[in-house]
Amino acid sequence: MHRWGKSIAAGAGGIVVIVAALAALSHFNAEPERRPETAQRPGPAAASPSPAPATSVPDKGRVVASAGAPLELPGAPAPIRSMLDVPARMSFGQSIWNDNGVPDGPLWIRVDRAAQVISVFRGPHEIATAVILYGAPEKPTPPGRYPILAKLKQHRSSLYDADMPYTLRLTGDGIAIHASSIREGRATHGCIGVPEDFAKRLFDLAKKGDAVFIV
Repeated sequence: MHRWGKSIAAGAGGIVVIVAALAALSHFNAEPERRPETAQRPGPAAASPSPAPATSVPDKGRVVASAGAPLELPGAPAPIRSMLDVPARMSFGQSIWNDNGVPDGPLWIRVDRAAQVISVFRGPHEIATAVILYGAPEKPTPPGRYPILAKLKQHRSSLYDADMPYTLRLTGDGIAIHASSIREGRATHGCIGVPEDFAKRLFDLAKKGDAVFIV
């Protein structure tokens, strides 16, 4: 499993998301689908070497684009200038958050189902990533672009009788990003489950209308 289709040794990251109607929000206890023990972050395509970086973002812990050559990331809505450099496979429940030196910019999210990771961006810079759960084959997480429709800090699904803390609702039919127990072999009813500490930080930053891209 690759985080956006490239070996972790090359560095990198990525993201996007979905939300849901209050009564129909999904929970992660769907029919379990076997997942690998670790999720491998896919890396962006390497840009051509250049003597000067394209941004003033510190390169410590980052893969930084060369001047005039942004990093290529499938499904990204705009050129990527820097991504987190994660030096090893990520395990279930693991997340990384590093926005040191990243300038202000619009927040957007990219969810990569094949790589089983979520990435949070501030403008052209990745600031966070985590291993996720997503929909089981019979209740898949649908791809597409979704605005955050609502924020529900302490939501409980009436459909699945399950707590869904820090819900970011993406659709009217039960799709959302919310805190889950991220363990091997688990899947959801279509939602995107993230570690609780990650979910809280994302909930605090995200606003209604912020874009989530699911690929």
